[in-house]
Amino acid sequence: MLKLADPPEPDFITTVEELDSLYDDPQDGAIRKQTDHIVGPGRAIIASSPFILFATASDNGVDCSPKGDAPGFVQVLDDRTILIPDRPGNNRLDGLRNIIANPKVGIIFIVPGVNITYRINGTAKISTAPDLLDRFLVRNKRPRSVIVVSVEEAYPHCPKAFVRSDLWASGSKPAPDGVPNSGTFVAYREGRDQAFAEEYEADYQSRLKDRLY
Repeated sequence: MLKLADPPEPDFITTVEELDSLYDDPQDGAIRKQTDHIVGPGRAIIASSPFILFATASDNGVDCSPKGDAPGFVQVLDDRTILIPDRPGNNRLDGLRNIIANPKVGIIFIVPGVNITYRINGTAKISTAPDLLDRFLVRNKRPRSVIVVSVEEAYPHCPKAFVRSDLWASGSKPAPDGVPNSGTFVAYREGRDQAFAEEYEADYQSRLKDRLY
């Protein structure tokens, strides 16, 4: 019987030298745009952003969480410090646990309809200082905590990913058929049918309005 040869090993890159040989050197502007503080245009993006991606990592794992609220919900305390309210979520606290173990964080600020983003890398602490909590009152409710981020790197990010994905034009269209929602995931987890998924989703959307803050 003919025996097929073992499949070849994938061509993985395992050294920085191999990586550098594959890509061109970054342009001068891509290097010089990075600063150790928030610049004026960056401050404007933060003030206009209703949505961020917040990344953390530790020996316990890696986490990238969406956070959002009204535009400007992240406050600039000064050119090297930003404040992020931690609103109610699922209480897994993956990102916050990571911060305690490893304070390094990465943040991307996104503004709907705008292809450029603003990135901040730095170190974070979790605060429950009353004066900080009071800065973020919504519906007379405080966040449970405020994440205080000391800026180490800040820069605008290339818009090519948004251009390639045509994200904002795609987002103005109805959701594609077959895209799952929360009810779909719960039904799958519990081994339930589509009727259960639809009932759960309708109830969840109703409850969600009262649990944002």
